[in-house]
This record gives sequence, C-alpha cells and structure tokens, in this order.
Amino acid sequence: MKSIKKKVVGFLSLIFLTQPLAAGAAEIADVKFEKQYPAPENDLELKGVGLLRYLGMFKVYAGAFYLEEGAPINEALADRAKRIEVEYLRSFKGEEFGPATVEMMKKNVDKATIERLRQQIDHHNSLYEDVGPGDRYALTYIPGRGTELALNGEPKGVVEGAEFATALFSIWIGQEPIDESFKRQIMGL
Repeated sequence: MKSIKKKVVGFLSLIFLTQPLAAGAAEIADVKFEKQYPAPENDLELKGVGLLRYLGMFKVYAGAFYLEEGAPINEALADRAKRIEVEYLRSFKGEEFGPATVEMMKKNVDKATIERLRQQIDHHNSLYEDVGPGDRYALTYIPGRGTELALNGEPKGVVEGAEFATALFSIWIGQEPIDESFKRQIMGL
C-alpha cells in the first residue's frame, strides 16, 4: 500500500511540476525559484521548473526558465527577454562547461552560425568557474544589451547579440535540447 501511495504522490508531483505555474514561486529537489525576475523593460515571469537527471538516475541540477511577461512560450527563442537559472546538485570544473556548451549548440545551430559566433562563444565559455552543490548559474538575455552570465548573483560578464542568445538558450529549449523532459518542465509544457 505504501509503494502505491508513493507512486501516486510522485505522479501528482510530476503533473504539478510540468504544468504552467500560475501564482507563487516554485520548488523542486529542495531548490526554490522566485516567481518573477525584475528586468529593465518588462519583468520576467517563471514559466516552469525542472530537474535534470543523468542516465535517468543521478540528479545533476534543478532549473527554472523565465520569459518576459505576456510573451507566448512558443516565442521563447525569439529576440525577447529571458532567463534560465540552474542550481547544481553536483560539482563541475569550470573548464568542462565550454566544450559541453559548444557540443550542445552544434545540435541546434548550423556550422556557419557557430563559426560566425566563435568569438562570442569563446568569451562566454571563458567566464565559467568551478561549481559545487548549491551554486547557481543564471543566464539573462535582455534585447539590445546581451546575455549576462552570473554565478550566485555575481555578474561574470555580458555577451552581446540576439543570435548568440538564441544559440545559447537552444541548449535547454531548442529543437535538440540537453534533455527533452527537462525542456518540457522548464517551459511549463
């Protein structure tokens, strides 16, 4: 009886976490995300939260996706303000982020675009530092300003360009995301 109860609770939790969020902040894997993020022109609203697992078993990170208020989710990769926050549940070396970023971009962006963005990609990848459980990276794109990378709320740098932002955010919400289940969760689908 206990295992059936656990399965029902787990199933209901999954339904809740994959539905668009109405009011209030969200929590997943003991990680909390605010319901809004203040942006210069238009606040960003939380669309969903998710948990990325490696091999379906190991928890890697919890994440949240924000999009400017009123923007339809199907325009998430358009030139609109957006943000993704990722809180790590495991440790990673800063130098591991660059190669992984490029490989995931290549799944969503053609080779010519990657080459055109090479300088921006290299600059962005040079900003990464080692992380451990509880550390949080955030990527915030503001049209006309660029994409800011921040670690635990401390800005590391900004990379200009809407095309770069689209390539970068495609890692999580593109046609070939890092994980389809994670994409659906953070987009509230």
